[in-house]
Amino acid sequence: MALSRLDLPNVITIARIIACPVLFALILSPNAFYLFIAFLVFLAAGLSDLWDGYLARKHGWITDTGKLLDPLADKLLLVATFIPFFIVSHRPGSVGSIPWWGALPVWVVAVILGREVLVTLFRAWAARRGSVLPAGPSGKIKAFTQNFFSGALILWYAIARIAESRGWQGTMGWTVWRHFHETVVGLSLGVALLLTLYSLGVYYRQHRELLGSAGQPAR
Repeated sequence: MALSRLDLPNVITIARIIACPVLFALILSPNAFYLFIAFLVFLAAGLSDLWDGYLARKHGWITDTGKLLDPLADKLLLVATFIPFFIVSHRPGSVGSIPWWGALPVWVVAVILGREVLVTLFRAWAARRGSVLPAGPSGKIKAFTQNFFSGALILWYAIARIAESRGWQGTMGWTVWRHFHETVVGLSLGVALLLTLYSLGVYYRQHRELLGSAGQPAR
């Protein structure tokens, strides 16, 4: 059966979902080459998210399946990065430590992933009641900041591994770059965390009427 243009954004989204376990495994590697590959895979996944959304909006190829698959892909990408980040940051050695944060705190992972679990369960419940809830603007901004942090940290891991193996520590060039990159990583995680909480509040306000109908029979 030939692929219709209407299905193209969904195919791109499915490809992003398939890339998630590959990315998970690559981030766990201590090898700088595989970490650079992880960064490229992550970059491709992030760009594909923009691409499929652009195609769907420009050509009107928006489907209920896409409204459900796209947020799911975003959440799987989040799991495929934050769980390895947690594992790597708790390993011995300085390279795995997250700038400004050290070992990734459990509460940070719980807040970021917990928000996604809550929203996913709510979307599934709403779908059973005949309401398909797409991601809102605040959710998209939140996802962008989370992805920005993830991409910056993967790249940090790759470059730090190279610096360690080649003895760049202590050089002026590395010191300047390290301070800059550490600031980007540490600050972006803080912003992502704040926007995660903010977007959850916005999501609740937008759909509180649907939540208020929880005791009523489904349509």
